[in-house]
Amino acid sequence: MQFTDFGKLNLSRLPSPCFVVDEVAVERNLRILSDVAEASGAKILGALKAFSMWSFGSMTHQYLSGTCASGLHEAKLGHEEYGGEVHVFAAAFSQADIDELLTFAHHIVFNSCGQWLRFREQCLTAKKQRPELQFGLRINPEHSEGTVPIYDPCAPGSRLGITLSQLDESVLEGITGLHFHTLCEQGFEPLSRTVAAVEKNFGHLLSQMDWVNFGGGHHITADGYNINGLVELVQLFKQQHNVEVYMEPGEAMAIGTGVLSCEVLDITWNQVNQAILDTSATCHMPDTLEMPYRPDISGAAEAEKLAHTYRLGGLTCLAGDVIGDYSFAKPLEIGQRLVFEDMGHYTMVKTTTFNGTKLPAIAIWNSETDALRVVKEFGYADFKHRLS
Repeated sequence: MQFTDFGKLNLSRLPSPCFVVDEVAVERNLRILSDVAEASGAKILGALKAFSMWSFGSMTHQYLSGTCASGLHEAKLGHEEYGGEVHVFAAAFSQADIDELLTFAHHIVFNSCGQWLRFREQCLTAKKQRPELQFGLRINPEHSEGTVPIYDPCAPGSRLGITLSQLDESVLEGITGLHFHTLCEQGFEPLSRTVAAVEKNFGHLLSQMDWVNFGGGHHITADGYNINGLVELVQLFKQQHNVEVYMEPGEAMAIGTGVLSCEVLDITWNQVNQAILDTSATCHMPDTLEMPYRPDISGAAEAEKLAHTYRLGGLTCLAGDVIGDYSFAKPLEIGQRLVFEDMGHYTMVKTTTFNGTKLPAIAIWNSETDALRVVKEFGYADFKHRLS
């Protein structure tokens, strides 16, 4: 898979800062996921926690079986703008959440036996009115494939999923499926090892189930992903256990599809050259501080690799609002546009207005026709009205 060449886009056509997503690339990824679903027999859902740009809802509906959500509001967005099946999991649901979810969701997955018992009678009553309703439990196979603890659902002491020792098998009446999610931006081999761990620890329950959800974190549309291995694994699992298989890739919908364009506002010096941008690590790309990771910038390199090195910082009062040190072939200039690459997934859904910082606009570009439309711009009202 080739990432979109955003170098062909005239950045002066954009407000700044601005997320830009290539609709050609999104459809390319969705086609790959659809092909995997058809070949394997799995049902593939789009994980809105990673990419909830609902301007692509109708396109997504053409290729995937539905959406998965991490709470009520994402589930409502999937129901209203995407169509298809709506699956939802949360670490815990409130009574109000369940009251509303039971009116439209298709699969509701609980994180503990206690939560299931709290809502079981209400859920089974609702199922009499909506037979398509299904209920599941998230299990924790205690098999860690993560390298960064904050993103590892199977890290020791994790609050996510029911371990075998905590699963009360006497309360499974009404439960038709199991859900596990252990991966984060990973290939086929970690999934294969995880499935083996699930079969080892929970295999005795699979004959009682109608479906198993393999969760998300699958980098299916990334270069080098072993699609043939995935297809074979799903086919074998379905055959051996006589269950429907679901998968919930999120990032895979948007890998290589989007960038964050920004502008240099000022250049200063304090031991190193400093460039202040109209974007922010803490507000617009928080994973650079949380994970942390270093986003790529078009035309830039590691510090000192090229002739001119700058520390790129954000707008806010946070001293640590620093994206990183980068080098450029030519000196940066005030007013120059920079492009942070591969920002379509996760980054966009995590933005905040700390300090009243303006949220980036959102634009859709067609890399084949060069058509561009700005679908959302933000201003003072968006900051004011989220407060009181």
